[in-house]
Amino acid sequence: MSPNQEVYRYAFPDSPPHISYGIPFHESCAKHVSETFNAKRVYIIASGSLSRQTDNIKKLETALDGKVVGIRHGMTPHTLCSEALANDVSTVDDLINMHVNGLGDERSDMKAPTVPIISIPTSLSGGEYTRPGGATDDRNHRKQLFPSRGPLLVVLDPQLTTTTPDSIWLSTGIRSVDHCVEAMCSLESNPGADERATKGLKALVPGLLRCKANANDLDARLACQLGVIDAIGAVFFDKAPLGASHGIGHQLGPLGVGHGETSCIMLPSVCKYNAHTNPSQQSKVRNVFWQDDVVKQVLQNHGLQEQTADLGDCLKAIVKELGLPGRLRDVGVAEDKFDMLAENSLSDFCCKTNPIPLKEKEQVIEILKMAL
Repeated sequence: MSPNQEVYRYAFPDSPPHISYGIPFHESCAKHVSETFNAKRVYIIASGSLSRQTDNIKKLETALDGKVVGIRHGMTPHTLCSEALANDVSTVDDLINMHVNGLGDERSDMKAPTVPIISIPTSLSGGEYTRPGGATDDRNHRKQLFPSRGPLLVVLDPQLTTTTPDSIWLSTGIRSVDHCVEAMCSLESNPGADERATKGLKALVPGLLRCKANANDLDARLACQLGVIDAIGAVFFDKAPLGASHGIGHQLGPLGVGHGETSCIMLPSVCKYNAHTNPSQQSKVRNVFWQDDVVKQVLQNHGLQEQTADLGDCLKAIVKELGLPGRLRDVGVAEDKFDMLAENSLSDFCCKTNPIPLKEKEQVIEILKMAL
């Protein structure tokens, strides 16, 4: 791809969203607002740090040439219900009850949103490629999911991502690694999901290690951004079930643990917990790691040998090399939270589709203790 040449294509075969990369984010956004969506009014929701510490939001506003009708600067991670209130909704209960009728049954007359969304991600968690939305109940810290249209266009600009703190960039990258690993380790995976997740791992893991070594390696950053698409595709398009790293991680997030840090902490322990149930699946993931020269060198530098190191060991070494938190104690989560975490986790569907289905609080607590 030559400099300043846009690539514009579907992220997934014949399925939205489209992706755009190769030109600066503000040029791409302005082009598609006018030419693709024929939009006259644009509302921007922007990262608080991006708004405060860079001129990128001003660049975007200038490129949109008078179309901007409002800007929201910053949202709390995991989207608190109290911050999602709008229009005639004035309480968290109002927001939660929007999708039920007076009898408490789910409404059948809810219409899909029609306003097109353009996402310009600066992290690697991949939510922009999924349709479900989510919000966290402020009162009990429980995350709730709901159907959503999702973005119609995702603009990728590796230069823009250099404004993202390394800890967020790298940890959300491990979140996408988590998508790949749990997809491949599922007892109900399929060849399509395995192929796509393998491709994602081959881009993400060495890409993240290269980003750690050189934060200005734009080729590595773009490789990671494209790897996210395969990670999400394995789960949402090839329908590989996820497991307990996601299920427990969903409940850790509302306690203040970063979205990607939940995967850094839980995935190695979950893999060790499942190891006797899905050894062949875990072996496939291990082989992807050991066959890459960049990853292999890191694993060996951490004292691991291919014949003896299990998948959990490999993941721990990668997380440590990236300088990310690997234990619950590193993020201030102590045993006094385990009972609540276990109870909330059991209601998460991903815990039910774990290779060893989690049905009892004691199972979740065992994994949490492994990660402490």
